Amino acid sequence: MENKYYPHLASPITIGGVTFKNRIFGAPMSNPEMDSECHMRKEDVAFHENRARGGLASVAIGLGIVDPVGRTHTKEVTLYDVMSLPSLKEAANAMHRHNCKAVMELAHGGKYANARGHGEASERYALGPNDETSPSGMTVRAMTDEQIEQAAEAFGAAAKLAQEAGFDMVLVHGGHGWLLEQFMSPSMNHRTDKWGGSLENRMRFPLLVIEKIREYTGGKFPIEFRMSGAEFTEGGYGIDEGVAMAKVLDGKVDIIHVSAGVHEDPDVFVITHPSMFIEHGCNVWLAAEVKKHVKTPVATLGGLNDPDMMEEIIASGKADIVEIARQSICDPFFPEKAFSGNKDDITKCCRCFTCFYNYLTNRTFCCAFNPVVGNELANQHAFPPTTPKKVVVVGGGPGGMEAAITAAQRGHSVTLYEKAGELGGQLLAEQHIPFKQDMFNFVKVLERRLKKAGVTVKLNTELTAEQAAALNADVIITAVGAKPIVPPIPGIDSKKVVGLDALHQQPPALGQKVVILGGGLVGSECAIYLDGLGKDVTIVEMKDDWAADSYFMHKNAMDIYMRKSNIKIHTGTKAKAVTDEGLLCETADGEVLLPADSILLAAGMKADRQTAESFYNAAPRVFEAGDCIKAGRVLEAVTLGYYRALDV
Repeated sequence: MENKYYPHLASPITIGGVTFKNRIFGAPMSNPEMDSECHMRKEDVAFHENRARGGLASVAIGLGIVDPVGRTHTKEVTLYDVMSLPSLKEAANAMHRHNCKAVMELAHGGKYANARGHGEASERYALGPNDETSPSGMTVRAMTDEQIEQAAEAFGAAAKLAQEAGFDMVLVHGGHGWLLEQFMSPSMNHRTDKWGGSLENRMRFPLLVIEKIREYTGGKFPIEFRMSGAEFTEGGYGIDEGVAMAKVLDGKVDIIHVSAGVHEDPDVFVITHPSMFIEHGCNVWLAAEVKKHVKTPVATLGGLNDPDMMEEIIASGKADIVEIARQSICDPFFPEKAFSGNKDDITKCCRCFTCFYNYLTNRTFCCAFNPVVGNELANQHAFPPTTPKKVVVVGGGPGGMEAAITAAQRGHSVTLYEKAGELGGQLLAEQHIPFKQDMFNFVKVLERRLKKAGVTVKLNTELTAEQAAALNADVIITAVGAKPIVPPIPGIDSKKVVGLDALHQQPPALGQKVVILGGGLVGSECAIYLDGLGKDVTIVEMKDDWAADSYFMHKNAMDIYMRKSNIKIHTGTKAKAVTDEGLLCETADGEVLLPADSILLAAGMKADRQTAESFYNAAPRVFEAGDCIKAGRVLEAVTLGYYRALDV
């Protein structure tokens, strides 16, 4: 029977004898931390299970390494170790509890496998197609025939281990610069023997791997093969070569999974993992081109977060399957909401790279919009209130809204007070910025959840501590936010100086020549937005670097834009005064006057501690959430709002 909302997206598909309940697969996501033997912990299993519970047809666990010589870092699943079997079985069972198929990615880092290398510490080397030196400085030795055969056997043995653990399919990583692509790519494979040169020779190794997997697993275990449809790097292959590779794989694997790029090129990283400055579905055209030439089902991905777009992809024949990674952690219930007619309640991934940053630096799972992520074990059971209480939330930013929703969902009577005429707090500045629409959409989703949860919302109401105390609430949650930092310089009160609320309208209330005072993350994003509108934009930043407070992946994406823009950036520059002509600044070379019609104040925010502290003792219990504690990101505001409400 067809789903009445998304008939193509919700339709089942049978792959290699295994039926997947719909066309939305969970793309591979690896584990930022595991136990000392690189086996998955209960926390890791809980993370992947959380992705499974909301309706995905499958969930893939990323970076199962088939050979110790192929490890690129120290937190990859050791598929060469039979002692991984218990945790793998637990993971497969967790997926199956939710009628979700379990998929394991098989990978080998090849020349980038610098976590351990091979041999003694002083003689370590990695293995790859050629003799060379890796970007990390490790010696890479060209694989011998025997080593290639051994690696193929390792892929087969790893697939068998996954099969024994109860996984339903394996995903062979043949893209993004991993070992198999190093052999497939004419720009990376410089061999002149039977493993290099012609397309036939370059594809010999991946075909041998597929053959060994079939041999080890009995020939009927489904194989998904991930490849880069194009490398998008200097000297790399394009879609024509990608199609040729796919034609060689056609009929030999069960899914051709078309991704893009090479990880080692930072400018391409934001194509493989699309940034907010790139259109959604940016890599779908690669899969669509491949699909014209093969009979094997084709999977696509690339910043997808909209079920309408996904439905069109399947319905129009661009691909047979869509895969999501970041979207599946931002809102694990994405499929269920889409298929039940509740797409307006979907939290869309805004591609802010919060998850990537925390994965690489803090070694934790994390999401700016989903406070459960990284704490799945603690949230596996409901948190019923001991006694329903009267709760007052002061402040209607994302932290206050999340607190109000969570408290109401737990059975409390909640009223939210917001001094402005609309909800959203600082996120209101995002509403007209094209690359921030998914972030502003989060505000609208929270608004709808407030209504559904039965929260009473009072706008244009600046509640004082005395008024709050008179309400006789059991609990007050103060989420009064932060205030802009205003530099104490002459002329700062000029009409020429405007705050971020100038962006609340379209077009923004700014002149043609704009100087942005503050070159942090917020100021830099504003510069990109205004440059896109054709404004003459200059950034002034006291520090020696712009956007120093941004995640490095996001900054890389901004830098790609900045290099092509007309934005002027003055770092190591201190504002001295606002004049009739513009902003007078002090630099290492002396004073400089930057002409401006408008000066946009983006010098940062400071917690509104005075207001927050005024609410102390206005109720038996008073909690604080969001920027009134410390000015930060939406991540901290939403997370604190959620967990404060669990304390009620």
